[in-house]
Amino acid sequence: MSRTTIRLLVILSTLSIIGVIVTQIYWVRKALAMRERQFNQQVHVSLQEVAEQLAQLNAVMLHNNPVEQLSSNYFLVNTNSMVDPGILEHYLKASFLKHSLVTDFEVGIYDCASNKMFYGVSLSTRDDRKTPTQTANWLKSNKYPYYFGVRFPNQQGAVISDLKGWVWSSLLVLIAVGFFGYALFVILRQKQLTEVQRDFINNMTHELQTPIATIRIAADVLNTPAIKEQPERLKKYTEILKEEALRLQNQVETVLNMAKAEKNTLPLNIEWLDVHQIISSLANKYEKNLTLKLNAQEPYIYADRIHLSNAISNLIDNAFKYTPKDPNIILSTSTSNHTFMVSVKDNGIGIATEYQDKVFKKFYRVPTGNIHNVKGFGIGLSYVQQIAKAHHWKLKLKSELGKGSEFIILIPLKKTEGNK
Repeated sequence: MSRTTIRLLVILSTLSIIGVIVTQIYWVRKALAMRERQFNQQVHVSLQEVAEQLAQLNAVMLHNNPVEQLSSNYFLVNTNSMVDPGILEHYLKASFLKHSLVTDFEVGIYDCASNKMFYGVSLSTRDDRKTPTQTANWLKSNKYPYYFGVRFPNQQGAVISDLKGWVWSSLLVLIAVGFFGYALFVILRQKQLTEVQRDFINNMTHELQTPIATIRIAADVLNTPAIKEQPERLKKYTEILKEEALRLQNQVETVLNMAKAEKNTLPLNIEWLDVHQIISSLANKYEKNLTLKLNAQEPYIYADRIHLSNAISNLIDNAFKYTPKDPNIILSTSTSNHTFMVSVKDNGIGIATEYQDKVFKKFYRVPTGNIHNVKGFGIGLSYVQQIAKAHHWKLKLKSELGKGSEFIILIPLKKTEGNK
C-alpha cells in the first residue's frame, strides 16, 4: 500500500469519524430540544387542568390562559382566588401522574397581603416525600392577585432521563468510533514499525557485510604461500583481521545489549569507578580532534563499567559521524549541585528542533532525503538512553541546526560508606 493511499485512507477515515460524531451530536441535541418542548407542553396542560379544577371548586371565573412560563423550569398559574395548600398538592400530583410527569417539583403560593410567597414545599410524583423549600427568590408577577408557582429544579435531568435510549445509542456509537480509530492507529503504527525494522535490517546487513568482506579478503591473503616470506605484510593483515573481528563483535554486542535493554533485563554490575580514568582510556583510540576537559574535582561514581564505557563511546562515535568536516569534539566533566556531568560536544551538522525528541527512539535516524552517507543501525542513542534509564540518570540534548550538538549525562552523586 503506497503512502498516498494510506494518507488518503487516513483523511477519509478521519472525516468519516468526525461526520458520525457531528451527526450524532446534532440528533441528540435535536431530540433533547424536542423532549424539552414536550415536557413544557405536558406541564402547561397539567397546570391548566389544575387551574380549572381550582376555579370550579372556588366558583370563580378563569382566564383563557392562566398558565405563564417565566423561565425554562418555572411556571406561574393564575387562580383568581385563595388556594388551599393541601388541595393544591393533591390536584398537582394527580394531574402530573395523569400526564406521565414523573419528576420532583416545588410549589409556592402567593400572598397578596404581604406580597410574598407564603408557602413553599418540595414534592415528588415518585413517592410521598414532602419537605419545606425556600421561595423568597422566586419570580413574582403584578398581573394577578392570586396565583401559585411551580418550579422543576431537576427539569434538565428529567428530560435527559427520558432519552436513555439516545444516550445509550450515542455511547455505543462513540465506542464503535473509538475502536475504529484505535484499529486505524494500530495499523498505521504497525506499518511504521515494519518500515523502521526493514530499514534497520538493511543497515545491519550493510554494517555486518563490511567487516565480513574485509575478514574474508584478509584471510585469502594470509592463505597464500608467499605471505610467510613477507613478515610486515603478514603482521598488517593479521592486525586487519583482529580489528575487523573486534568491530564485528562490537556491532553484535550493541544489538544484543539493545535487545536486553528493551526487555528491561539490562544486567548491571555496579561498582565504585573513576570516570576520568575510563574517559582517558577511551580517548586513546582517538588520535586527534578529541579534546578532554576533565574539570570534575571528585570523578567517582557508582556505575557499571562496561555500560558506562559503551555510553561514552557511543556519544563520541556519534559526534564524529555527524561532524563531516574539521571535527572538534570536546569531552568534558564537571560537578554541580551534587550532580556529576559528562558532556560530549561537537561542531557538526546539528539536529533540528522537531527531531530532537525523536533521536533517542530505537532505529530512528534524522531524515536526510535520499542521502544515506552516515553508517549505523540507528540504535546508538537509544542504547545510551537505556543505560541512563537503568542507572536512574538523566540524558539531555542541546543542539542547533548547523552549529553542532551537545549530549549531557547527569549522574546524581552518592556518598561513600566512609562519608556517610
